[in-house]
Amino acid sequence: MGKAAAIFCSSYPDIDPAFNEAERAVVRALCGRGFAVVSGGTVRGTMKVVADEAVACGGTHVGVLPRFMQEFAHPDLTELVWTDTMAERKEYIRSVARDLAVVLPGGVGTMDEFFETLTLAKLGKYGGRILVCNFKGYYDGLRMLLDSFVRGGMLDAPSRALVDFPSDAEEFEKMLDRC
Repeated sequence: MGKAAAIFCSSYPDIDPAFNEAERAVVRALCGRGFAVVSGGTVRGTMKVVADEAVACGGTHVGVLPRFMQEFAHPDLTELVWTDTMAERKEYIRSVARDLAVVLPGGVGTMDEFFETLTLAKLGKYGGRILVCNFKGYYDGLRMLLDSFVRGGMLDAPSRALVDFPSDAEEFEKMLDRC
């Protein structure tokens, strides 16, 4: 597999549909630049939006699911990888998608994936860029939290600089072009 991007996002079924078009644009931008998309690969929430768009634009989409979630597997993935645990799922996604981690609007699971990825990047164990899609100001609070960590001495400035917050799909594309 060539360039690959991890997409961390929600499987919750009641996502604000206003996010969907920007999320589709992110997937199109990735596919158009030759990135394989690696995500949770389910038929629910944003994960479904991501999978459907990757299929629609002819891109490569690898879904990674723990076996206990098999009933949620998206049927049209390029590849489906089974893991035993959620921890193995995250580790596999990052091991394959070493170039870029994209964080779309999500909840606690998405934050778990983000913070673990940032921690590994800070420790030199993940070398990809981290783009947190702050569509409609969704992640303003997260950006303020990270900045507060820096002000309080809990996070060094170089580690904070590992994360960028594009505010829309157009800004995402500009940042992607610098990857």
